[in-house]
Amino acid sequence: MTSAAAGGPPKTSRAGRNLPAAIAVGVVLGAAVLLSLFLVRHVFLGIVALAVAVATWELADALKRGAGIEVARWPVLVGGQAMVWLAWPFERAGVMGAFTVTVLVCLLWRLRGGVDGYLRDASASVFAAAYVPMFASFAAMLVLPEDGAHRVLSFLILVVSSDTGGYIAGVLFGKHPMAPVISPKKSWEGFAGSLVAGVVAGGLVLPLLLGGQWWQGVVFGVALVATATLGDLVESVIKRDLGVKDMGTLLPGHGGLMDRMDSLLPSAVVSWLLLRLFLPG
Repeated sequence: MTSAAAGGPPKTSRAGRNLPAAIAVGVVLGAAVLLSLFLVRHVFLGIVALAVAVATWELADALKRGAGIEVARWPVLVGGQAMVWLAWPFERAGVMGAFTVTVLVCLLWRLRGGVDGYLRDASASVFAAAYVPMFASFAAMLVLPEDGAHRVLSFLILVVSSDTGGYIAGVLFGKHPMAPVISPKKSWEGFAGSLVAGVVAGGLVLPLLLGGQWWQGVVFGVALVATATLGDLVESVIKRDLGVKDMGTLLPGHGGLMDRMDSLLPSAVVSWLLLRLFLPG
């Protein structure tokens, strides 16, 4: 009798995931995003806002249980919602205005806790406000132009292509760790797979979905592979610093929602910047 049949833990892939569960969750999340984009595209802001709230809560919990850091949770949660929703009518001005007010409220909120740990907790609160809701607000701003659904889709296709290409190449060929102390399973072979997949996807997606040039798609692909990889490494080093395996347990096969947003958050910022430059619309 196998361990699974005996009620043991589910099998994981060579990359450390429960692959069937991870795929199922990915399909459900992808379907929800696609429905929001192509039925009423501004509903996508609601999905971003919900993801921001959950991911912020998970990050605050991880900081608390891993290092005893007290994020100003409610100011960051409320301010994060303001950043996302004010992106619709006011774009950058709304996001930056909400972020600035959130920082000020966080500094005031933490005064109630006294002197000990003030700088640590206040800095973590500002970091949480920037890392999750402010970065995610750039994804919200992607959907605002008339071709916004295609802009968001291009961004998501590139990040998924990077992750998938890296995963497949890493599992099949990975031998040389990219950052063994931070993320032992991330290899240079996996990064090469991400780069190939990202460049091919970018060269196809930008001309086909947005009417851009193929070379713009290649630049877009390289940039998003770099930011997706950076995002993955940054969250890995945060988790190692805190001594936690996952940010949460919400998604079977993935960990927490924050564990799936690591590559998306910085990539949203770069996507908005590059698409604004290449296709001002």
